[in-house]
Amino acid sequence: MRQRRFLVFIVDVVLMAAAFYLSFLLRFDFILPSAEQELFLHGIFVVLAIKPLIFISSGMYRNIWRYASLQDGISIGKVVTLSTFITTFVLVLTRDTRPMPRSIYLLDWFLLFSFVSAARLLWRIYRETYIMPRQRSGKRTLIVGAGDAGNLLLKEIRKTVDSPYNVVGFVDDDKEKRDMRLSGIPVLGDLSRIKGIIRKHHVEEVIIAIPSASSEVIRKVVACCRECRVRFKTLPSIHAIIDGTVSIAQIKEVEIEDLLGREPVVLELEGIRGYLTDKRVLVTGAGGSIGSEICRQVAAFSPHKLLLFEAAETPLYHIEKELVAQYPDIRIIPVIGDVRDQGRVEAIFDEFLPEVVFHAAAYKHVPMMEYNPGEAVTNNIGGTRTLADAAHRSGVKNFVMISTDKAVNPTNIMGASKRAAEIYVQSLAKQSRTNFTTVRFGNVLGSNGSVIPLFKEQIKQGGPVTVTDPQVIRYFMTIPEACQLVLQAGCIGVGGEIFVLDMGAPMRIVDLAEELIRLSGFTPHEDIQIVFTGLRPGEKLFEELLIEGEGVKQTRHKKIRVLQSMEHDLGAVTAKLDALVSRAKNNDVANIVRSLQLIVPEFSPQYSFNGPPPSAFQRVRPDLFPPPSSKVVKLQKQ
Repeated sequence: MRQRRFLVFIVDVVLMAAAFYLSFLLRFDFILPSAEQELFLHGIFVVLAIKPLIFISSGMYRNIWRYASLQDGISIGKVVTLSTFITTFVLVLTRDTRPMPRSIYLLDWFLLFSFVSAARLLWRIYRETYIMPRQRSGKRTLIVGAGDAGNLLLKEIRKTVDSPYNVVGFVDDDKEKRDMRLSGIPVLGDLSRIKGIIRKHHVEEVIIAIPSASSEVIRKVVACCRECRVRFKTLPSIHAIIDGTVSIAQIKEVEIEDLLGREPVVLELEGIRGYLTDKRVLVTGAGGSIGSEICRQVAAFSPHKLLLFEAAETPLYHIEKELVAQYPDIRIIPVIGDVRDQGRVEAIFDEFLPEVVFHAAAYKHVPMMEYNPGEAVTNNIGGTRTLADAAHRSGVKNFVMISTDKAVNPTNIMGASKRAAEIYVQSLAKQSRTNFTTVRFGNVLGSNGSVIPLFKEQIKQGGPVTVTDPQVIRYFMTIPEACQLVLQAGCIGVGGEIFVLDMGAPMRIVDLAEELIRLSGFTPHEDIQIVFTGLRPGEKLFEELLIEGEGVKQTRHKKIRVLQSMEHDLGAVTAKLDALVSRAKNNDVANIVRSLQLIVPEFSPQYSFNGPPPSAFQRVRPDLFPPPSSKVVKLQKQ
């Protein structure tokens, strides 16, 4: 044993002797009769011969006693009980003529347990009461929330040497906690007094330690902190703290997601486990923001195999590396391939026989697809068709396609291509044993290409922050929330449905930009300017979730609704798609748009090939609209 542990062991031996001796004194009213001295000497010899060996063999001296807790007290109780039981057994066997009083055994057990426990706890009390306070040089910190999370956070701060936080108090709205103390730190008041408390106690930083706090509470605290010019941070939401423990490393800046007011998703774990656990699962677009999060959440349900299908090598490498490290017992198979490659797709299905498919691979950026309509068609429609056909032929049990609210009454190529893919999947579902379902949702915060990373980068550069239009509104949800609901929808569907996720209330993009500027410590329109650039080609002021004719019904999950399926003839749809894909391969843009309108009648592009185009689309595709005189000039040159 190391020197310090050896010293602890010596102290324990002394405490064993002291406990046994004091038990005799208590038994005989602190006067040890001469007739009992021989009995005591025999007993102390047995105690010091047996108990130290049991203490050593129990592993007690591998514990770190500066962090002694209730669990350590239970361990001490077990070791003391075992050592007392064995010692009693030996003493009874060796004292045939004159047994030892039975009260000695009980007193010895109680005193030894008390002494050993006190020795451990006293060091922790001394360290946290006298040593750690002297070492505190961090910022004066106020913790919002004097509950379990706040208490755990305080303990973690005290354990950390050179902690950046020096906790001066708590605030909590629970009236019963007012003027009370938590681990020696006072509860200074409720949230209504937070500004006065910050000023009175010279607080430099505020930590919101209420994982279940609503967005209203967070906004209130953030507003007070801004007014008092102090920094503010928070703990993750309650569903993000997986193991129930809180650490300093989890303290983070307040993000825009914390202010959205999204309720935690409650999943039907048994239903999801029933169709994912021990199954072969394929995720397309596995390297993207949505696909990678689906992979993480699927892996948590212990599938037999998890196939990561991705065309881009680098993001596939990163998600495969992450999942292998986190889930070493699951077979993670990275597959490089393009969903448009029919031979590659069929070979993967023949080799791995997936039972569940999540189709997240798609081109999603509206302006980019306006530049490249042929790619939107071949990937979003052709790729979906190739994958769905392979799933149908292979007898896949569940096929879940990720769609978008931009597929509703689309005004752009991307939205129209996703709606056409929805139509094909719905029509195929009526003739297949595979449960084809589609999940439709809006913008996802933090996803690749979303406005949040763009705004953050613009703020970092000092502005301006660019917003298309002051009236543009969008639905928002977080990546984990969207993917959790995708998994949930997969076990609800029976084939052919389109599920719509509850996106909550829509939010103006300009409001989002202003909140993000404030969270970054700046004042909108003063420190950081907001510039309106105008709607980009194909964009709408607002997005919709329903198409006329789609009735909406509630499912057994309150955040998922199902749309009444619209009838589509598979043969007619297939013929139209064949013509569309053929034109897309030839990059015949004008006929691509016309073909999309035949398949998606509600598609209303913001330009027309029968009349003068809007200037926005002419800037995007000037090759489609040459000047009237260009042809004449070309002929004259020839």
